[in-house]
Amino acid sequence: MLQGATLAQAGIDAVAIKPAEVDVERAADLDVDALAVDYEGREHLPSPETLADLAAETDVRVTTPVRADGFDPLGEDDLTRALPRAVRRVLVAGHSAYLTDAERARAVAPRLRKAAARSRDPWVGTEGIERIALAVGGTQFELLGPGTDRRVRALRNAGYEGEIAVYAPTVLTDEEDCVLDALGAYAARRGPVASALPDGAPTDATADGRAREVLSQAVRDYGLVGDVDGVTDRVADLRDAGADLIVGYPARGLDPFL
Repeated sequence: MLQGATLAQAGIDAVAIKPAEVDVERAADLDVDALAVDYEGREHLPSPETLADLAAETDVRVTTPVRADGFDPLGEDDLTRALPRAVRRVLVAGHSAYLTDAERARAVAPRLRKAAARSRDPWVGTEGIERIALAVGGTQFELLGPGTDRRVRALRNAGYEGEIAVYAPTVLTDEEDCVLDALGAYAARRGPVASALPDGAPTDATADGRAREVLSQAVRDYGLVGDVDGVTDRVADLRDAGADLIVGYPARGLDPFL
């Protein structure tokens, strides 16, 4: 188990926390500069009091899907108004798994623009809405994937001078079974990976043959995987491409990071 200053050693600036999986209060002990609390549905959103307590210890952001009731700047926005002043936002269109049919049908662009205008120093999630996110401005919040280095470098070469953050599921071990158990299913949901996998193949450590070969590459395309030195080198590559901030999601929970 890797502990202590491991995250800082690996060059990770912030950690993304999923409140349905972990107690967010424990994240205050992580050796990083900031925390990003992911949105997994209204029922899992930490209370304003919990967020305020956490923000008293470290910089905190909350992912807020602009199409979701409660965070809709053109409709119901009670959850936005309840956020503590010290908590800043990650503005996203919203994953369909956490949205109702009515919410999914809402236009993203006008809501994202309005939310950004009302936010202090927002991060703007680019997944599926890259051009809209770039037009809105703010820190561009990318998901790590096979083309991330190329896209970030292209932005810099085109003259983009704003901040770029990269979100990456992180597994600080080179034990292949642990890596596949933690990230196999995540990687398998990506379109190119799903197309390459044999039908019905397992996506965890039980995968073998062609499935294991595909997954072993995919978890490294879509995540930060390996020992500290290996992850440090991958983070350095992202920074060389032009990324400013690396946001790691602890795919095996908080314990390996504390």
